Amino acid sequence: MQFTPGFRLNPLQTSLLSLGLLAMPALAQTDAPKANETMVVTATQTKHTELTAPASVSVVTRADLDKMNVNNIGDALKHVPGVNIIGTNPTGRNEIKIRGMGGDYTLLLVNGKRVNARETLGSSFGNDFDLSSIPMAAIERIEVIRGPVSSLYGADALGGVVNVILRQAKDKTEAAVGYTRTMPTKGQGGDANQGSAFVSGSLIDNKLLGSVVVEGYQRDNWKSEQSNNPDADALEKREVVNVLSSLKWLVTDNQDIDFDLGYNQNDMDSYFNNVPRAPTAPATPHNVQELDRLSLGLTHNGRWQHFDSRVRYYFEQTDLMDDSQLNGGAADVTQTNHTVDGQVSGYLGDHLLTSGVEFRDTELEHSRNIANGSVSASQSAVYLQDEFSFGDLALTLSGRLDHHETYGNEFSPRAYALYSLSDEWVLKGGIGKAFKAPTLAQSSEGFSTTACRGACQVIGNPDLKPETAISYEFGTAYEADRFGAGVTGFHNEIEDLIQSDQWGPGYRPSVMTYLNVKKARIKGLELTGWVDVLDNVSLAGNWTLLDSEDRSTGDDLAKTPDHTGNLSLDWKASDVVSANLAWQYVGSQIIKVPARNAQAFKSKHYQTLDVNTNWSVTPALDFKLGITNLTNTQRDDVATDADFILEGRTVYAGVDYKL
Repeated sequence: MQFTPGFRLNPLQTSLLSLGLLAMPALAQTDAPKANETMVVTATQTKHTELTAPASVSVVTRADLDKMNVNNIGDALKHVPGVNIIGTNPTGRNEIKIRGMGGDYTLLLVNGKRVNARETLGSSFGNDFDLSSIPMAAIERIEVIRGPVSSLYGADALGGVVNVILRQAKDKTEAAVGYTRTMPTKGQGGDANQGSAFVSGSLIDNKLLGSVVVEGYQRDNWKSEQSNNPDADALEKREVVNVLSSLKWLVTDNQDIDFDLGYNQNDMDSYFNNVPRAPTAPATPHNVQELDRLSLGLTHNGRWQHFDSRVRYYFEQTDLMDDSQLNGGAADVTQTNHTVDGQVSGYLGDHLLTSGVEFRDTELEHSRNIANGSVSASQSAVYLQDEFSFGDLALTLSGRLDHHETYGNEFSPRAYALYSLSDEWVLKGGIGKAFKAPTLAQSSEGFSTTACRGACQVIGNPDLKPETAISYEFGTAYEADRFGAGVTGFHNEIEDLIQSDQWGPGYRPSVMTYLNVKKARIKGLELTGWVDVLDNVSLAGNWTLLDSEDRSTGDDLAKTPDHTGNLSLDWKASDVVSANLAWQYVGSQIIKVPARNAQAFKSKHYQTLDVNTNWSVTPALDFKLGITNLTNTQRDDVATDADFILEGRTVYAGVDYKL
């Protein structure tokens, strides 16, 4: 929470920490980072403090994760300003919305590498495969960039970026094991177990470092009395296994090679409410999905006399067995991603230049939905970023040219300025353009997905255009030793939003497609603040106001709360006991309700309260105990009729032991 904001690197002392992986050369003693400094790398792929980063950025630290009951990335980010964790299907799957933009517009990175299994599930059933693929025990911190940064990261960063920085192996051997049990006090079932083990250290002194993380999560299906269909699940049954391992070879003092290997198994089983339904469709269809993902990466990092370099290849293959009664049988789906990229960062005079190239290839095979069995797409890109300053005014200019084999060229420029009124107080703002290419399911004419609750098919449209957005923001932030605050206003104009054709009164075709029909405008205000009330008591909060509009209809965008607020009170009662009280307010939002002829209704606001306690019995042994949704808040009839049911009061207990 607290950090000292006064530290800034001058041009000759700035060290590059590209994507959080490159080692930072030693700084002069007088300019060394202070103990509580919070540093980020995602905004520019170079190192900045949270205060002086040229973007709206938030960091969730390892300490933040330890004081919450967190099962996936969505849980970890639910209190971040400008972020909403929104339900995407009736059985509890969620997506990350940043500043009102849906989950498809949030780019998820792990150590700067794209995580992307979204193509494997082209339907609207809800795809949160990526959010549950990262073991919580492996995370060092999570950096969230609010607003588009396509100038560095290309497509899919139209809403923002979530970069998960993993723990890095050190010379000293570290090991830990942990276990958490979660038990809902309302409804039927829903008990969950999460266990993890972590070990890292030196395999060969001063030459080879390694780490391994293994994590398992198992949750029973949960049924709620709030459901209109007593046979349907409010939360699906889920079993997840994650394994991440890494090796770092210290080739020389200024070169190292990283090898990363990951495995993710994600099995889901659910019965969901399908009323109203097509005459031939079941009222409570059974859905089983079994996903296996293999990923590997090979990276060379170099720190040379005048510049730093990175060359990297990473591979990801996802195999999904998708068996739903609505689909009429099981389908085998395989998505394969190959990415090669390179980057160079260094000074040219007083200008810190970062340039790079990237090539990505994605192939999707589907045994039922693709006419010829597979589709593919390739993209390449080149980008350049320039960071320089005039006294207290720091400027960041960047641009990226992407070439898509189907959609041609897209140029994404960005300009950002930061003015330091003092070491503690800054003004900053900028403008950027971003884009998102259609998915393979949306753009491939031979690709069809089941929709309309089993009564129609949606086929791809090869004539689609990429979605684009222009975003503006301006704000100010102040950080002192014991308190801080900030305010940021933003305005996004989005064009050519892609949506599927939809049934309406007197319009019920059996085959539909995707169209560029929407224009949208999202504007808002983010307020943040924190204060150390006492030496052992701190208070932090944020409030986000959103005003969204579908320009084609004049209506609010669906599932976009008009207000979101968070308040957190931390109390360190003693060296042994600490406690956290977390309150969240989610404002009213528009929801389309299938049980009401798919019409849109406004769902009322709701609020939740979580209590978390930690007990450090010894330096090696920690216990945690807490309650989520302490007041057993329930959402209104609009939300529950749409099967978006809030999990009731839930108790959890856990233990962590550091070896």
